Amino acid sequence: MLKAGVLGAGHLGKIHLKLLNQSDKYELVGFYDANEENGKKVEAEFGYKFFNSIEELIDAVDMVDIVTPTLSHYDCAKQAIAKGKHIFIEKPITNTVEEAEHIRELLAENKLRGQVGHVERFNPAFLAVKDEINAPMFIESHRLAEFNPRGTDVPVVLDLMIHDIDIILSVVKSKVKHISASGVAVISNSPDIANARIEFENGCVANLTASRISLKKMRKARFFQKDAYISVDFLEKKCEVVKMKDAPEHPGDFDMVLQNAEGEKKQIYFDNPPVANNNSILDELNTFADAINNDRAPIVTLHDGTEALRVATQIINCF
Repeated sequence: MLKAGVLGAGHLGKIHLKLLNQSDKYELVGFYDANEENGKKVEAEFGYKFFNSIEELIDAVDMVDIVTPTLSHYDCAKQAIAKGKHIFIEKPITNTVEEAEHIRELLAENKLRGQVGHVERFNPAFLAVKDEINAPMFIESHRLAEFNPRGTDVPVVLDLMIHDIDIILSVVKSKVKHISASGVAVISNSPDIANARIEFENGCVANLTASRISLKKMRKARFFQKDAYISVDFLEKKCEVVKMKDAPEHPGDFDMVLQNAEGEKKQIYFDNPPVANNNSILDELNTFADAINNDRAPIVTLHDGTEALRVATQIINCF
């Protein structure tokens, strides 16, 4: 079991503490929080050991789980790497692309492992159809949330849209060619609603919408490719695959057959792959332990996290 320590005991940090404590791949050593009052409160309520300094915690563990505000990710990661510790770092990886690239360099130089917390990669609905998504040419995503002051210190692109940016970059095997976007600050001092269009060199186009001032929650993505349409509901953990194939010569009474202008007949059929019941955050932490123990690349690498931040930054620069 890897000895793990958490930096940051806010809303998400407490979830990580709970799951690391439950995991059979980690021994939770304790945590550090810059707010001593909050740290003592969490220690008293849950029994996790509160360390008085970040240095003490890092010295006591094998893996550092960084769940602090984004602005401090870079410094926390540097300190952990300097002490020879593997790092799990919440999204977005750092505040700037330059910081992310430096962290990647340090990690490689020290032959350590790092993973970024793009948790939607572990969403069971996405996992159920991931292998069906090949060469999509049009993608549409909507990630809408009700207003919550937590997270409004950054644009909605870094708060919400970055989840979908990472998902899209993971399935489109092509370089980004052009980005256009618009964003509006409605309540916060940074954009609360944004729309982006990402064009890839292979011709694929992705339209992304993210809002944190909606009346209802939505987290959906749709992938269109040759002879298939795939939808993923990240919130409800549901998915659907609609495929087309050449129609049989003598279709059955209940077969859905369409004929195009050229006279070609296609049969439509539906596939609803089974969606496993999982805890995505626990899975991402456990697979990171496997990557460390087996000396292999994590599922979401620091390169992945850097590229998602790079595209997010380009989107923000369009505003």
